[in-house]
Amino acid sequence: MGWEGGRLSEILSILSKTYPDAKVALNFTNPLEILIATMLSAQCTDERVNKVTEALFKKYRSPEDYAKSSLKELEKDIRPTGFYKAKSKNIRDACRIIVEKFNSQVPKTMAELTSLPGVGRKTANIVLSNAYGIIEGIAVDTHVARVSRRLGLTESNDPNKIEQDLMSKVPKSLWFPFTYQLIEHGRRVCNARKPLCSQCNLNKLCPSASIYGKGSQD
Repeated sequence: MGWEGGRLSEILSILSKTYPDAKVALNFTNPLEILIATMLSAQCTDERVNKVTEALFKKYRSPEDYAKSSLKELEKDIRPTGFYKAKSKNIRDACRIIVEKFNSQVPKTMAELTSLPGVGRKTANIVLSNAYGIIEGIAVDTHVARVSRRLGLTESNDPNKIEQDLMSKVPKSLWFPFTYQLIEHGRRVCNARKPLCSQCNLNKLCPSASIYGKGSQD
């Protein structure tokens, strides 16, 4: 039985029942905040990002605030998230473009969002879906990439190819919840170093369970 058939349907059903309330873990109240938080989340835990943005979002309330900020000061403000030099430059440059080109409004299209420095499809998907309810694709972070490979839904290591593979298999109506269900499953059960295959309710449907269940590492 192929992935296009019963097994995929069963995987989707189990994920939906196991993680019915799965959602983005980043704290935000508007499109700008989810954009900044997602940019900061690269190579950083959502928990740490949320700690940083608690103060950051009180200090910088508009694209103009970031655009006119001192790079050194912004670096200091986001330093705990790692890669702070690149992130601060991308955030300031992206906000300058938002101010100058998009009338201080975070764009609502994939093409416009991905034209911003430091914004790829993953970030754009998260912003579009969570801020605007626009579903353009599946946000592929490290959890989504790892779990989808282990489940046999893709063989690729490239996030864009993984996204295309998943979009071709998973019904579009499920793209949004599926993203966060995979992330939750990756965090709670199918972690990188020692997946808890014996406790996983997908293990009978997963071609990797026999491998990782014996203690192999990703």
